[in-house]
Amino acid sequence: MVNATHPGSDVAAETAAALAAASVAFTGPHGDPRYALTLLKHAKQLFQFAKNHRGLYQNSIPSARSFYRSSGDEDELLWAAVWLYIATGHQEYKAYIAGANNVGGVRQSLGWDDKFVGAQALVAKLILQGKLPNNGRHAEMTSNVESFLCNVLQHGDGRSGRLTPGGMLYLQPWSNLQDVTTAMFVLVTHADHLAAASASLQCGGVRLPPAQLVSFARSQVDYILGKNPMKMSYMVGVGKRYPLQPHHRGASLPSIRKYPGKISCGKGAEYFHRSAPNLNVIDGAIVGGPDNNDHYDDSRGNYQQGEPSTYTVAPIVGVLARLLHN
Repeated sequence: MVNATHPGSDVAAETAAALAAASVAFTGPHGDPRYALTLLKHAKQLFQFAKNHRGLYQNSIPSARSFYRSSGDEDELLWAAVWLYIATGHQEYKAYIAGANNVGGVRQSLGWDDKFVGAQALVAKLILQGKLPNNGRHAEMTSNVESFLCNVLQHGDGRSGRLTPGGMLYLQPWSNLQDVTTAMFVLVTHADHLAAASASLQCGGVRLPPAQLVSFARSQVDYILGKNPMKMSYMVGVGKRYPLQPHHRGASLPSIRKYPGKISCGKGAEYFHRSAPNLNVIDGAIVGGPDNNDHYDDSRGNYQQGEPSTYTVAPIVGVLARLLHN
């Protein structure tokens, strides 16, 4: 548990950001204004708690150290402040953004442990909308996120990945598609913000219109859904060919309806080492994806390529929703 004596400002601020963002979604004639106010109330409380009780959550919850270890809390605090400013317009959050000690610089990716790109993209949006001045930390954050996007679009220094021979953005061997889907989400949202302001993305001497950003995102989604050298959809259950052995316990073990008894660790290992397809199809899950030569080894033990995750599939929902309207 995270509390005043066992702080976790990273997870508290991240939760504050989520609640503030949700409050924005539930505000309006088609939402639930009362629920939105409840969400916002707790978002404010958690942000204040995070500021007053700094400390990484794995130091309070040691069991987390070996799995999802946090690298810091400055990104989550900034992320929360930006969302709270969007939700409230209050000077307190605007001042926090302008006075932030660390706004991230040019990041390699957006992910579960690094929210700087997300915060930068939101600040860039607010500047384009005339809700924040284009100076100081605000201008710095806009420059940072645009440099990130230029790198993604292959008009930068390559720190955000290079294209494989088949055209996939490749950054790392372990769950590479998480970096692809998050980058594409930022790409399409920023493209819309630019389009609304009749602006474009400047990458060195190249000016890229919003439509080109969306086109690149579409190419990556097409790759994920089967337009690739393996002719395989990396979203399970989509298309004629997709991974049959994702590294997922619930998918590889029998349903409780077919095996109501307890499955011991030893018994579970038997299912893990089977060469047959998983017993359950986890429709909609996205696996880690192929390597830098577009090869995918569909083996349950290949966790780097075969492990699905919520932080990989969640961003593509937004990207797909955007592409449906293009």
